[in-house]
This record gives sequence, structure tokens and C-alpha cells, in this order.
Amino acid sequence: MPRIVGNTRLRAARAAAGYRSQQALVDALAHNGVHVSLKQVQRWESETPPWPYPDARRVLQLLLNQTMEQLGFESPTGGVEPGPPATQLAPPARTAIRTPSLMQPATATTDYFAVTRAHRHLYWSVAPAVLHPAVTAHAGLGEALLPGTAGQTRQTLAAALAESHLLGGRIEFFDQRAPERARDTWVQALQAAGEADDPLLGSAILAHMAFVPGWAGDQPAAAERMVAARTYARRAPASAEFLAWLDAVEAECETRCGNERTALNLIAHGEDVLAAGSTHPNPEWMDWFSPIRLAAFKGNTELSAGRLPQARETLLHVLAELPADADKQRTVVLGDLGAVEAAAGRPEDAAAYALRALELLEAHWYATGLERVREVRRALVPWQHEQYVRDLDDRLYGWGAVVSALAR
Repeated sequence: MPRIVGNTRLRAARAAAGYRSQQALVDALAHNGVHVSLKQVQRWESETPPWPYPDARRVLQLLLNQTMEQLGFESPTGGVEPGPPATQLAPPARTAIRTPSLMQPATATTDYFAVTRAHRHLYWSVAPAVLHPAVTAHAGLGEALLPGTAGQTRQTLAAALAESHLLGGRIEFFDQRAPERARDTWVQALQAAGEADDPLLGSAILAHMAFVPGWAGDQPAAAERMVAARTYARRAPASAEFLAWLDAVEAECETRCGNERTALNLIAHGEDVLAAGSTHPNPEWMDWFSPIRLAAFKGNTELSAGRLPQARETLLHVLAELPADADKQRTVVLGDLGAVEAAAGRPEDAAAYALRALELLEAHWYATGLERVREVRRALVPWQHEQYVRDLDDRLYGWGAVVSALAR
């Protein structure tokens, strides 16, 4: 076999940082204000690499996260070049413990992202009590791997890590009803999205963070997070579905704060955005929203506004159109339909919808869905001595249901 010659250290560091070609490194240097030719990079990767000029040395070390000596260069003066310079804005301290790590190959990022994608798909079918520990451990692995990456490899890994933290926070907020813990997890997600320089992912995280004050009735705090989310969304091409989802999130927060008219205006704007469409594709990780889910937001807001006939029509349409794998969302819609019928003075129909939601919750736990069922039960207090309400209570407060609710 022919012997590989040249500056193998620089070549290996370049590949590990995700720059698969010499031209890719040229482009990365130019993006950071250092303009060199392809021939210059070829000279750096030769057996006798020339000593780069100061700005090129600084950016090379920043991109590849290694010293000049580690990159195979020898100072003409015999001195030792300082290590990689710090970035201008150091990321906030992370809560996870990072262990010393060697430089990771680009394949480590590919493998890490594959698991992140698998967790994303498993969310819709695996019990949160089972999936959450795996997602948390995976995020911890990403935190440990990140220091051993640089360049494009680092950005890709950081984006996968941000998505993993985002999913962990979603489980904590929607499935486990632990908003404070979710908020802390989403802070970590936002830090990782900053490392990845991914404004759209940052926008999604900020919008999720708006749910915490929004559901608590703190409209100013929720609005502030939504302003930040929309600001980030303007920094990258956003799909129509993504922009409509931002409207839906803000609408739910406004609904929770008692501003139903504002919420309905936001939903109408989201419907217009979806109707207009967009040439920009939906981000792969955004699998929690669709036009029919926007309609679910609308039905809940109509219910809150006291528009019962409209809410019933909207929610029945959603129930008929939800995909087969949307049982978590289905429990919420059934709960809202139960609340519609309770408010309309049809308690038996309300109890029937709540029972259907409980049947689904036994197979697909979702704390948000259970919260909707409990709201229906509270509305049924005037009829609590009726047999259909007692049947609901037997299901709601059975041994299995009580133990599961406490354990999750």
C-alpha cells in the first residue's frame, strides 16, 4: 500500500471538524475573514507546511480546536504557539458534567444524530416514563462529546444535542407536567442551539419556553419569549407551518391568560399563513404540528371563548382528521369535546367523551390529556350523583389509574 504523505495531522483535524475537502476549509476560513487560496491549503497539508500568517493561525485553531503544533505546523522561531483562542462570546456554563475528551471523528456526530432522530420517532409510541431516562442520558452523552469536536462537526453535534434537550423538555412539560424542570432543560437546549448557530431551532425552543409562563397566566413573560422566538425565526428561512405554529403557541398562551379574542386573531393569521404556503421546507425535527393541529388549538380557544357550537364543529372535524398515531393529541381533543358538552348542559355526552379519553390514556399516557379530563370532571359536579358520572369516577380513580398518575 502506498504510504500516506503530507501533513496528516492537519488533514485528520480537518476531516474530524467536518470539512471533507480542502475547498470546504477554504470556504470556512473565508467566512471568518481569512482569505486563502486552495493551493495555500494544499501547501499546509504537504510534508513541509509553511507557517501560516497570524490571522490564519488564529482562525485555523478556532475552527479545528487544536494548537498549531497539534495541527502539524512548526514555528519558524521554535516557540510554542498559544492554544485555540476563545470565541468572542463564551457560551453559558452548562449543568451537565463534561469529561475530558479526545477529538471525535465526524462519524460520532452521525451516529449521535441517528439516535436523536430515533428518540424523536419513539416519542409518539413509547411511554414517557420509559423514554425520558433514555433521552436524558443521550443528552448527557452529547454534552460529553461536544468538547471533542470542532467546525462543522461541532455545529452538527450541537444541533442534535439541542434537539435532544428540546425533546426532554417536551416530555417534562406535556407528559409529566413538570414545568420548572422543563424550563431548565430548555435553557440547556437553547445553549446548544447557540453552539450550533441554528436560529430556527432556537426559535422553536424559545416558543416552547413561552408555554411555561403562558400556562401559568403570566402574559407579559409569555409575550416576551414569543417576541424572542419570532426574532430568531426571521434570521433563517422558515416554512409556513413553522410560522403558523408560532401563531398557535402564542394563541394558546393568550387563551390561558383569558385573551380569547387576541388568540382567535392569531389563529386566523396562522390559517392565512398556511393557505399562502411557502417555498421553504419544514424542518425535519418539527413533527408536532400540522394544519389539523392548528384546528385543535382553534377548537380549544373557541371553547374558552364560550363559542360552543363553533368549538364542537371544529373539534369533531379534528377528531375525524387526526392521524392514527396521534393518540396523545386525541386525548386532548376528547377532553375538550367533553368540556363543550358539559358547558352545553349535556353531562352524559361529556362523561362519555371523558371516558374515551381515559381509555386512550391507559395505553398512551399524556399528562396534558389527563388534565383535560379532570377539567371535564370538575364541570360535572352538579351531576356527580348520576350513574354516568360515577362510572367516570370509577375509571378516573381506579387503582391502576391512580398509581399510574402518581408514578408518572
